[in-house]
Amino acid sequence: MANGYDVIIIGSGPGGYVAAIRAAQLGLKTAVVESKHLGGICLNWGCIPTKALLRSAEIYHYFEHAADYGLSAEKIGFDPAAITKRSRGVAGQLNQGVTGLLKKNKVDVIWGIAEITAPGKVTVKPAAAEAYGKPNTPPKGALPAGNYEAKNIIVATGARPRALPGIEPDGKLIWTYFEAMVPETLPKKLLVMGSGAIGIEFASFYHTMGADVTVVEVLPQILPVEDEEIAAHARKRFEKQGIKILTGAKVTKVVKGANSVTATIDTGDGKTQEITADKLISAVGVVGNIEGLGLEKLGVKTDRGCVVIDGLGRTNVPGIFAIGDVAGPPMLAHKAEHEGVICVEGIAGLHPHAMDKAKIPGCTYCNPQIASVGLTEKKAREAGYDIRVGKFPFIGNGKAIALGEPEGLVKTIFDKKTGQLLGAHLVGAEVTELIQGFVIAMNLETTEEELIHSVFPHPTLSETMHESVMAAYGRAIHI
Repeated sequence: MANGYDVIIIGSGPGGYVAAIRAAQLGLKTAVVESKHLGGICLNWGCIPTKALLRSAEIYHYFEHAADYGLSAEKIGFDPAAITKRSRGVAGQLNQGVTGLLKKNKVDVIWGIAEITAPGKVTVKPAAAEAYGKPNTPPKGALPAGNYEAKNIIVATGARPRALPGIEPDGKLIWTYFEAMVPETLPKKLLVMGSGAIGIEFASFYHTMGADVTVVEVLPQILPVEDEEIAAHARKRFEKQGIKILTGAKVTKVVKGANSVTATIDTGDGKTQEITADKLISAVGVVGNIEGLGLEKLGVKTDRGCVVIDGLGRTNVPGIFAIGDVAGPPMLAHKAEHEGVICVEGIAGLHPHAMDKAKIPGCTYCNPQIASVGLTEKKAREAGYDIRVGKFPFIGNGKAIALGEPEGLVKTIFDKKTGQLLGAHLVGAEVTELIQGFVIAMNLETTEEELIHSVFPHPTLSETMHESVMAAYGRAIHI
């Protein structure tokens, strides 16, 4: 039938559109249902446009420190509207790229809001006329709302910012990442609630652009998923820059004024303090978009706001799958993409390897950057491993010194018995580009011997990786 497919994917974010392309490559008749933006939150309102903002901040930072490089820059400044315009332009370009990729691979786009009404049946209702304050225009050639059928249905609806009771974002004084990405004016004083990747990236951006920034984290450590030593190094750098950080602290009350918010903060020592800021960014995590899909009626199992799946994206209901943020942590675009490929290859009968979450890298693009993969030192010890730990500071690396980026650290963790690389944790310049080397090593089940005998190019920041491995075995040369 005309409205019948092998695969219908609900959502076109990194997981959804990648799964659709892979399904089409495998000869499956495929459609994607989308109601706002092809490319999803990551491409349009997350990963990509935030990196554009951070790039503007990075260049401005170097202008401010031109004298450190023997250069001069006078009357430097910035235009917030132009910075935002560039960021939105980058997102728009990639949105068009996803549109072209889906068309090239003959993936149908159904424009609207999907509900799974029965096994194999999807009802699509018309999309909202407006999204993010602008007309919500479907891409050329998109199919209309209606009833569709598919042998396999993949839920890839992503996640949204979590809201805390009494501190719900209002889009004016209390922001989520949506509003933080398109400010009409830059706040002079900013309070950031949450120190995960989203909170720290915005804290870094706004601080670099001149804001007085305070970060409040309920846990004892900022960047809670990172290795303690790496997080401590990052915190020291942030505080040296002038960012104020309160850990073990909780925002208990927010009072809104005409143009400011006053937050009452329980500092965890029996005391409280008040901070008044122009804006408050709520970055306390995200929750999966599982509502309105018909999952509960069909008996699809969920847990803490996410769909429960196995390593191949299968739910407990045959023919219904889930991938990406809606399927639980780690809520990362590259995890969603890989999960989408695994899911579709399983549907096609290719017997893919199940997702191994222990080998998914995480990156935070603040200044300094943070990147990691595998077990932290604490987690490795808790798991019962007898470990070797190697550390190498950027100050011992010629390229880092030449770049004017001598503050950083690479930390590697090995199983003492087997030489297996259990984890790698980095903080410093461009470490988000370096981490893939350790990810590949882990996937190839590389031991310390292969890493030590690999020849790393000189002068590069990647030499810090090599030295860290050698340090774990008492062989580091440059410290």
